[in-house]
Amino acid sequence: MRSIPESFFSRDSVLVAQELIGKIIEIGGCQVRIVETEAYKRDKASHAFTKTNRSALMYESYGHVYVYFIYGMYWCLNFTTEKGDAGAVLIRAAEPLVGIEEMQERRGKTKAVELCSGPGKLCRALGIDGSFNATKIGHTVRLLDDGLRAFKVGHSARVGITQDTHLEWRFFMEGNGCVSKNR
Repeated sequence: MRSIPESFFSRDSVLVAQELIGKIIEIGGCQVRIVETEAYKRDKASHAFTKTNRSALMYESYGHVYVYFIYGMYWCLNFTTEKGDAGAVLIRAAEPLVGIEEMQERRGKTKAVELCSGPGKLCRALGIDGSFNATKIGHTVRLLDDGLRAFKVGHSARVGITQDTHLEWRFFMEGNGCVSKNR
């Protein structure tokens, strides 16, 4: 497996979101394969629509971890993108590969398909919280490519947004049981 270079994230977030499907996240001995992402730019559904203290990382970096808290209970994992502009990719779901028992303990679930099948579930399974925010990818959070390409990538509107719903910037590994339920 090879590490993904920082330059991978310097590009358009929509392209990065598509190409992250199938890549592997490694954190603390656990590994998961990314099976669902969403791209965010300066669109109305994005934190980057207006620059704030929270969204500044989306403007000022690429190749960094962007973690935020939603609904008063869930952490969400993103990777910053777009050198010279604002962007990020939300990691919506992943397939557990290594460290499944540890993820099961964190989530209190036994079925592998239930461990990381949503952004909050993914963060809980991997132990991701606000302390990961603004860290450079490649340190605590590693991104790897094992060369897997035998899958088809589907796309749709993003989940749980009310603005710019026409943008089909959600990407997923077709047929994978770990993809979150599309509401």
